[in-house]
Amino acid sequence: MTPTPEIWFYHLERSGLEQVLPGLLEKTREKGWRALVRVATPERLEAIDRDLWTFREDAFLAHGRADRPHAERQPILLTQSGENLNAAQALFILDGAELGATEGYARCFILFDGRDDAAVQAERDRWKSLKGQGAALAYWKQSPEGGWHKAA
Repeated sequence: MTPTPEIWFYHLERSGLEQVLPGLLEKTREKGWRALVRVATPERLEAIDRDLWTFREDAFLAHGRADRPHAERQPILLTQSGENLNAAQALFILDGAELGATEGYARCFILFDGRDDAAVQAERDRWKSLKGQGAALAYWKQSPEGGWHKAA
């Protein structure tokens, strides 16, 4: 039996996705894991692709796109599909993208904008559904100091 991954919800309230995602991806790579970043729209894929190269003046996050050659070689792969082409251990779900099958991942991260009522409700519904399926869940919120605290 394949173990089910931990699924961590990140409720963004004080920082945008552009500030939070690179840090989480850096930590993922520090663990020696590959990452798959699943987005819902081509526009978001383009924006993340650009941002990961320029998020800091002294660093970038090497990555590729699933719709380009050598997807299987990428340490961080950006996609709109459900396939784990780069054998990632970490799955990042953005903008309400489908979670899909989670077998084979060690951890899944679901990031959503806490200032968007529709996104918050959609992720509450996803949480309830996953909890009902017995998933190992954690809920992280941004603290006023800028860090994260586990709220559930």
